[in-house]
Formats: sequence, structure tokens, C-alpha cells
Amino acid sequence: MSDFETDGHTGSPETGGAPVLYEERDDLAIITLNRPDKKNALTDAVIEGIADGIDAATKSPDVVAVVLRGSGGTLTAGYDLTAGTGVGTSSGDEEGWSTPYGAKGPEPRQGAWDPVRDYQFMNNNVRRFMKVWECPKPVIGEIRGWAIGGATDLILCADLLYMASDAHIGYAPSRIFGTPTTMLWVYRLGLEHAKQFLLTGRAIDAETAHRIGLVSQVYGPDELSAEAEAEARRFRHIPANQLALNKLLVNQAYENMGLRTSQMLGTFFDGVTRHTEEAYRWAESFDDKGFREVIRERDAPWKDYGESPQ
Repeated sequence: MSDFETDGHTGSPETGGAPVLYEERDDLAIITLNRPDKKNALTDAVIEGIADGIDAATKSPDVVAVVLRGSGGTLTAGYDLTAGTGVGTSSGDEEGWSTPYGAKGPEPRQGAWDPVRDYQFMNNNVRRFMKVWECPKPVIGEIRGWAIGGATDLILCADLLYMASDAHIGYAPSRIFGTPTTMLWVYRLGLEHAKQFLLTGRAIDAETAHRIGLVSQVYGPDELSAEAEAEARRFRHIPANQLALNKLLVNQAYENMGLRTSQMLGTFFDGVTRHTEEAYRWAESFDDKGFREVIRERDAPWKDYGESPQ
């Protein structure tokens, strides 16, 4: 087993310390998000570790397929909002992302939003998530616990989704503070279901996810990983070229329907939604009410996410 470290961000000390773990065994690459104490919330270190894992699996002659999962009973609760909410502003914490294309510009006033800087920052996440989509080897994503917000931008890039029977998935930021950036909700669900779940942000249980075609299979929590790995190993009986070409063919059909253009708009609109007056006030309320209470109030009408006992 190897791991991927990024300066300043660590995973769980109980499971190796790295934010993402990478293991090759029995013809498979296993990529595990490893911040269980933070419900595997996404940081730059986690996203970079996933991308590095996909690159390693792509290059390895010993890997037939990839399984992507989270440790500690949850895939990921989405972006780590406690790490800062100032992306694309002069007070943001995104080091290395300058004014557009490195051009000289005036010193921004405190709190000013640079939409291109924001787009560059978030598109870098999309680019790394899409490595899952572009990997020539099949990628099976395991959904257990919760997959919320940015988690769905990641996991919906996988080829097949296996879900625990007690798990939930949803895009809660559609209620405030975000839009999907990889936009695969629309392409996986179709018009009616995409609007149903993106306009409301409702959490989707495993039974519903399977019924509407969002996931391939549903298993009990204790069976999920074994079943996902068993399916992934079956790909050893199909030539690698055959797998790669069929995956490319299906992916290209969706890209011909405007996937990349939709991602560009989704990524830009995500920045806009985080810099409205409502969004500023919502983020500022964390200090007054506490993060958990603000999330609970957001979700109270639907009795999900922050209203859930989990």
C-alpha cells in the first residue's frame, strides 16, 4: 500500500495519516479517501490524491480496474467548508491562483471577487475529478454513508456506482452556495429527475437511486465492498483495449451532447452562487450560529442532511 501526501493536510492517523490511500491487489487499484474524522471532506490534498491515484492506476500494467471508496463508513460529505469560503476573493485561501492568465492587474480591494480567478480555481478541481471519467480502465465508485455536494461532482464521474442500502446521495448546495460543476447529474438522470433533485436539493436514498438509474447496484453495507471488488475483477476477462474503446465511445457520446460546455457554465455559475448577497449572509452566519445550526436550518424544510441524526 502506498499513499499520497500533500503539504499541510493530513488524513487519519489511525489509517496511515495520508488523506488518500492507494493500494494495488488482485488486479485492482483501490483508492480510499482517508479523513474519516472529517467524513472524508474534500480538500485540495484529497482531490490531488485521488487524481494521483487515477494516474497511477492508469499507468500500472497490473491494474485491470479501479475501485474508489471512502474510509470510516462515508464516501465524502463534500467540500470542507470549514477550510474557508473565500474562493476567488482577495481574502481567499487559494494560493497560486493569480489574476487572469497571470496578467498584471490592480490590487483587489478586500473581499472583491475575481470571477476568472474563481473559475480557474474550481475548474482545477473539475479537471482532476474528470480524470476518473477519462481513465481508460473501468472505475467503480462505492457510495456508503453520505455523498453530498462536491462529493457528487467526484463520484458521478465513475463508470459504475455501487451503493450501500442505508446510504444517501444529493446536491445540498443547490439550496444555497453552489451549482454542480461536473454536471453529470443531468447526463446520468435526464431532464425530469435532474430538475427534481437539483431544484430541491433533496437527499436520495439507495432504493430511489437504483429505481431512477443513478446507481447500478445496491447492497447491504457489509457486502458492498466485496461485491464492488468482485465486479471489478471480472473485467480481467475482457481485453483492456476493448474496455478502453467502449468506455471512450460512451463518454464521447455524452461529450457530443455538450458535457464540457455544461461543465464550464456549471463551474462559473458555482462561483456566482457563492458571491450573491444571500450567500455572503449565509456564510457569515456560521460565526453567529455555528456551522451545524446553519446547515440544520437550511435543510429543515426537507428534513434531510443537517436534520438527519447521522
